[in-house]
Amino acid sequence: MANPGSEHPEHSEESSLKEKIFQSAIALFAEYGLNGARMEQIAEKAGTTKRMVVYHFKNKENLYLLVLEHVYTEIRASEKALSLADMPPVEALVNLVEATFDYHADHPDYIRIICMENMQRGRFMQQSSYLRQVNRSALDLLEEILRRGKEKQLFSETVDARDLHRLISSFSFHYVANSYTFTLLFEDGADEQAQRQHYRKMAVQVALRYTCP
Repeated sequence: MANPGSEHPEHSEESSLKEKIFQSAIALFAEYGLNGARMEQIAEKAGTTKRMVVYHFKNKENLYLLVLEHVYTEIRASEKALSLADMPPVEALVNLVEATFDYHADHPDYIRIICMENMQRGRFMQQSSYLRQVNRSALDLLEEILRRGKEKQLFSETVDARDLHRLISSFSFHYVANSYTFTLLFEDGADEQAQRQHYRKMAVQVALRYTCP
């Protein structure tokens, strides 16, 4: 096996350029959506040419689908990295809610891309069997936490993983997706960090009240 450090400089540069293009696409799809973002803009932001974008990603639709898959993959990977199976069930649920809220708040571009896909009625998500597969882990994770909690009679027997996932996602998603309008209407001048901590704590309380008998 070749030493990772012995990668040919040309291959390394090509890989770096491909990553720059991809990150540029994330930013521009989040800002303008699939229809608004142009290949020339993506190329310019990455410091390259449209020809190189096409070389690496074929067309804009293919690049967008890869970005969408990346967004969900990263969200699910962040959940798996929490090692929740090693925690007592209530602690695991609290950690999951806090981490979910923080991840959404720290990755607003990802949330905007998901918003854009919903505006397109999930047209590209329907084309990807991978997205259904990778997102299954979100329910698997919650089902395991709920199973352990129900065995100890800590959680209500009627709580369903899908419903709990919707509740947690809704609270976290709304905080990012509606941040500008909600702040302007109801919280103008409020301390941003204090508000974030307030809603993070509230998300935990809501999840626990819904889940615990």
